[in-house]
Amino acid sequence: MFFRRRARMLRWLVCGRLGPVWMWKALLLFLAIAFAGQLLGIIFNKSNVQPAARSIFSSPDAQGPSLGSCQPHTHIMFLKTHKTASSTVLNMLYRFGDEHNLRFALPLGYQLGYPLPFNAHRVKGYRGPRAIEFHIMGNHMRFNKPEVEKVMPTDTFYFSIVRDPVALAESSFAYYKEVAPAFRKAKGLGEFADDPKHFYDPRLRNNHYARNLLWFDFGLDHNANFSFALARIGEDMIRRTFKLILVSEYFDQSMILLRHAVCWPLDAVVSFSLNARQQKPSSTDGVGGSWMGKAAAAAGVGIRGGHAQAKMPPNLSLTEEQREKLRQWNAFDWYLYKAFNKTFWEEIDKFGRTRMEKEVNLLRMRREDLARVCLRDGGKPVEAHRIRDKNIRPFQSGLVKILGYELQSGLDNVTRISCVRMIRPEIQYKDVLDSKQFPQAHGLQAQQQSQRLIVAVGGTFLKQDPPRKGIKEMGGDGVGGKTLEDGIKDWDGSHLIRTNQTLVRGNEKGRLR
Repeated sequence: MFFRRRARMLRWLVCGRLGPVWMWKALLLFLAIAFAGQLLGIIFNKSNVQPAARSIFSSPDAQGPSLGSCQPHTHIMFLKTHKTASSTVLNMLYRFGDEHNLRFALPLGYQLGYPLPFNAHRVKGYRGPRAIEFHIMGNHMRFNKPEVEKVMPTDTFYFSIVRDPVALAESSFAYYKEVAPAFRKAKGLGEFADDPKHFYDPRLRNNHYARNLLWFDFGLDHNANFSFALARIGEDMIRRTFKLILVSEYFDQSMILLRHAVCWPLDAVVSFSLNARQQKPSSTDGVGGSWMGKAAAAAGVGIRGGHAQAKMPPNLSLTEEQREKLRQWNAFDWYLYKAFNKTFWEEIDKFGRTRMEKEVNLLRMRREDLARVCLRDGGKPVEAHRIRDKNIRPFQSGLVKILGYELQSGLDNVTRISCVRMIRPEIQYKDVLDSKQFPQAHGLQAQQQSQRLIVAVGGTFLKQDPPRKGIKEMGGDGVGGKTLEDGIKDWDGSHLIRTNQTLVRGNEKGRLR
């Protein structure tokens, strides 16, 4: 009896309090269906999740057409000639070395002693012939092979770039009008071309910008009387040293030849034009409030009443007769250009013109793709004042505006780093590499530079330090107006001693810097 009562109570509790058994079965079935649905949903969602977008710089297109079994050259010497698109080439070298942690032969300042013949002690960190392995050398210098060979390994690949001397003269006149006395005296390039000897004095500093500038950069006597015999001697010297001479007018074809010569991937030679000048003047602002105005004020260029005066860009118009006169005036440069332009097209014929056309098209498409990803406004160059990031804003020099690029917003970190490398101006990039190679010295250098102004005057950087005792302070016409006989001194006033046909600092004699 007792047990019957307990059984009835149990049935009452289960059925009355907790519900019938069929309801529990339904609940369990519902839970099973829900769990299965959730599991299937997770699997479905996973199959539709897109993988994280890869950077455009890691795509297969970055490598370009196959280069075969060659190994990349990592010992590179680039003679950076003036006004030949050489800043764009140097950016490529900076990028490649930066990405592969190579060591650069960097200058103590921004140029390797230019316009004096190169001396190995101008390289920061140099400790004697080949004591340290340097991989890449490419800053402005006046070429001096014995001194370069003290720095660079024996298997170094040497190359350079040339440009039609008329186009080079136009660019040089625009950049160096306030620096070269021969240009400063002429109202326009046409007037200079009509009678160069009237304006040119070979004794005046910075007048090398006004005659045979390529010949000068290769370390040759640009004031010598032209003869074919002398020109051939210079050409032979260059050919013995330099394995490849690029041509500025055919820049993309040059990049393909360079890529195959050094065995680098396509992205290593894809570039955006750097240090380009504005072709048409802007009427929005003058010189006074710009960085260029401050530089001009510090250098004594165009100063009246303590204020920098806004100046119009120089007149570069030329008649065909004047263009021919410039070729005659720059006869050594014209000879070099014709000789190496001929060799350049012979190299393209060996490469194959059809093959060259295909690879140039690939390079240009790749440039467009990278511009679309990296740059605002479709990659159109902009004036410096429109660029908000000072780390990619080009310095201004001369009487023309140097254009730069605005970076696209919303880039992932990997893409942004690569894009910045492509548009970082030469001066800022050199500082970045300097701090990377010499991290301990960089802090002290930054403090010192905060106490002085580095002024860009037509591409030549002058340190505006307080005048030292016994050194006359230069201003106004002093820049570019002192004769070589009067000034056996470097740009910063250091005395120079001639040793083995090379002028070196007096305080560098007997010690390393």
